[in-house]
Amino acid sequence: MSKPQVLAFIDWYKPFYKAGGPVRSMVNLVDHLHDRVDFHIVTGDRDYTAGSSPKELVRDIWTTKDAGERVWHASPKLRTLKQWKALLHERAWDVVYINGLYSKWSTIAPLWILRGSKQRRIVAVRGMLAAGAMEQSPAKKRAFLLAMKTTGCFKGVEFQATNSEEEADILRWVGRNAKVHLVPNLGRKVEVKAPASIVKEAGKLRLVSVARISPEKNTLFALERLQGLRGSVRFDLYGTVYDQAYFKRCQEAASKLPPNVEVHWHGHIEQERVARVLAEAHALYMPSMGENFGHTLLEALIAGRPLLISDRTPWKELERKQAGWDLPLEDPKRFEETLQRLVDMSPTDHNALVGGASELGARYLSDPAGVQRNLALFSR
Repeated sequence: MSKPQVLAFIDWYKPFYKAGGPVRSMVNLVDHLHDRVDFHIVTGDRDYTAGSSPKELVRDIWTTKDAGERVWHASPKLRTLKQWKALLHERAWDVVYINGLYSKWSTIAPLWILRGSKQRRIVAVRGMLAAGAMEQSPAKKRAFLLAMKTTGCFKGVEFQATNSEEEADILRWVGRNAKVHLVPNLGRKVEVKAPASIVKEAGKLRLVSVARISPEKNTLFALERLQGLRGSVRFDLYGTVYDQAYFKRCQEAASKLPPNVEVHWHGHIEQERVARVLAEAHALYMPSMGENFGHTLLEALIAGRPLLISDRTPWKELERKQAGWDLPLEDPKRFEETLQRLVDMSPTDHNALVGGASELGARYLSDPAGVQRNLALFSR
């Protein structure tokens, strides 16, 4: 039986990781399915927020990457409807797979070209219809969605939701009759190992965040919850800054924290270093406005580090599983109380959280159902 031929569009793909989750989702998908699906990926030629392309990058032709996928890194001058039409009609594709919603070239252009056709099209919305995301520039996003529907760009299109909340978001914003496939994101293809040991002293806490410094990641909220903590606290933040005004507000909030609370900004972190910086902390602290999956959350669990996050992600009932806490953003005091609980926590109690987090991460990685459902998405 021949492999499904999939043409995927995404704004960024490896070696470019600064855009975060959507890139990681696509890379993980390819890593798990490359032996059963032929992926051809059309993407950009530079990283998120970068002004230029690396000199060594091959552009505007198909190149074969390390997992066997073929990638077309499009230069700005060849991001044209003519070039996109040529790629879309290069062969008989089983699926055209769109990653994200609002991109001119990765979403609008291919769906516009294919409107009214019988070509199978799947849009993975990647959390872009979640409540937190829709609160950012809501008028523009509603206008965009209306335009896509009224011009026929969504007609006959299928959608991928990675959890039941995202499925409800799609039905709300796209339409009650939208065809939605509930197919989870895949974790990074790694060997499960025992978590690295870490010393936890009562009265001391080291927190880490690996996420963009942005309103949707709720960085300012996270910093403000540290204000009244007792004990010695260090918070390391790794992530790209794209909103300088918001970053300035975060820096100002950090500067007002008491001397016993240290905040360290590290900027972008290479993917290869993520596991190490997670292992150096006692917990991942990331109360984001919403995650359709949260690859960093899974990475932290795999590393055996408990999560302190919002209840707007698929990772639920963490306290019952002894893997952390998922708390409502509407109750900031609970975050503050939990942070103080972490500061005061004994080595024995923290070790129990390390074990619970590691078990939850290993259980997700070892479940074959996710891979099977992703394969079925392209094989129908």
